[in-house]
Amino acid sequence: MKQLKSSSQHLKELFDQNITAKYLAEPFKSFDYTGDAPTIKAFMEKYDYDVVGIRQNGTVIGYVKKSDLQDGICENYIVPFDPSELILDTTPLIEVFKILHNHSSLYIVYLNEIVGIVTKGDLQKSPARMWLFSLTSLLEMQLLRLIRGFYPNNSWKTYLKQLRLDEAQKIFDDRKVRNESLDLADCLQFCDKRDIFLKSEAIQKSIGVESKTATKKLLKQAEKIRNNLAHAQDIITGFWPEIVEIAEKIETLLDQCERAKISSSSEAA
Repeated sequence: MKQLKSSSQHLKELFDQNITAKYLAEPFKSFDYTGDAPTIKAFMEKYDYDVVGIRQNGTVIGYVKKSDLQDGICENYIVPFDPSELILDTTPLIEVFKILHNHSSLYIVYLNEIVGIVTKGDLQKSPARMWLFSLTSLLEMQLLRLIRGFYPNNSWKTYLKQLRLDEAQKIFDDRKVRNESLDLADCLQFCDKRDIFLKSEAIQKSIGVESKTATKKLLKQAEKIRNNLAHAQDIITGFWPEIVEIAEKIETLLDQCERAKISSSSEAA
């Protein structure tokens, strides 16, 4: 049976150590606190800014919201930074993802100055998409590992409808022509692995599934996110803020799958 060389821990270490808030952040545009509010609001509308920073004596001391600005100067509309909104540029991407669950914006601190901003829209950028795609791909790989382990010699076939088996066989035949080294299980789609997993009491028992209904919902969500990522589609609209909770649940399920033991009889087959 093929052995996986990657794990959720490897993925977490990769992104914790190398992909940080600075790779998501945009420069934080700011204005002097004496600036004319209507003029700055017009600027924000032109460039689609929801918030901009406000400076006093050259230091950013807070921000203003476009929706708040009326007549007068910006000083009248300053919102002070909440400490929970401030993060270092070295904050791991995964932590940024989770903190954004409770805030519309986060502000990047570098050398005691506010220099950048991260919003949920920045989660559409490549670093966040790579993390989510890696997470869902690892989950899919673990599902396949369990299927191979518990159902050797393609005995998992009994859990799929003929139409899905035919589709897998077609993919297998096409790849075989190209001399690709694989087996029929390699040609299963995410939906196939999900269905086999949900129909197998043995696999579910091995990882300690508590709610089949909840697990089914999670796997469908993971599949949809993975598909949107693979086709460069929006991963925020329709998923926010639930995507944060979904990602955490995927991490938990992935960890359960990695810890699952496959019977010696299955591994030997």
